[in-house]
Amino acid sequence: MRCEMPQHPKPAHPFRLREGSGEGPTWQKCGEASAPPLTPPASGRGTRAARFALPALAGLALLAGCTTPVATRTHTVAKAEPALNLHARNFGATAPAAVKTLVVVLHGDGSAETRSDHYRFAEAATQRIPDSAAVALLRPGYGDAAGNRSPGQAGAGFGDDYTQERIDAIAQSLGILRRRFATARLILVGDSGGAAIAADIAGIRPELLDAMVLVGCPCALPEWRKGMQKQRHGAAWAAPVASLDPLKTAGGVMPGLRAAVLVGADDKITPPALSRAYAEALALRGIATDLRIVPGRGHDLLNDPEVLAATTRLATALPTKG
Repeated sequence: MRCEMPQHPKPAHPFRLREGSGEGPTWQKCGEASAPPLTPPASGRGTRAARFALPALAGLALLAGCTTPVATRTHTVAKAEPALNLHARNFGATAPAAVKTLVVVLHGDGSAETRSDHYRFAEAATQRIPDSAAVALLRPGYGDAAGNRSPGQAGAGFGDDYTQERIDAIAQSLGILRRRFATARLILVGDSGGAAIAADIAGIRPELLDAMVLVGCPCALPEWRKGMQKQRHGAAWAAPVASLDPLKTAGGVMPGLRAAVLVGADDKITPPALSRAYAEALALRGIATDLRIVPGRGHDLLNDPEVLAATTRLATALPTKG
């Protein structure tokens, strides 16, 4: 019996599709019988019948083996986007493909239950920057006036809140946002203690952001803690902490990053000298840095028009992606 093969080019040993066990198709040589061999009866009339039946069945199996493989339909299951590990409020555009600039805002230290200033800034940024979205994160262990809270434990407020563990938790959220808004430039805005964390992330996870805005940053950590000890006469300010000093992590900031550093001229919490020292460290690495000391302003600076203007300038200057 001759096996009629398809006329299209074929391999030396043609195969046919055979149903598998659910793990995908399996293949069988053309002409290989899929049915188990029949054993003829030992004697009698059945023996003669089997002699005719066996060649016939074998021929059917051979023909079946020469049929063209049947195409199977595959179904691609979209991978679910992981949720953020920290509480966040979103503002602006909601479709990631429409977002050209993503602004992520980190609040400062202080009362863990009254955070709202970074929400105001995030909303204002989306109203000012075209094709933008903003995400205001609650740092680990912090809550807001509405009762929302991020998991984790906040620091005691003595410069002990910028540890590797807390920085990693924020970096995890940034990584998720970076993948979700893959064609957007990411500007990380940090206020006070949030600025120290933003600076540390720029130094140890530089791939997560394209620009940063630091507002009232305690960016020279040991000097800042010494100054706070003199002001507030607390022994806790002199105790060792595991926080990362932005001046020490500045060596990892990528030269292509852009930075804006702002501080109030009358800031008694994070004096201008701390921001100036960090800005100079960035400039020495060839990083485009805009240092602005705002006249007549103290430590409460995040929602000052100068900060929004600096963020808008960065969004305009950054090259587009995608």
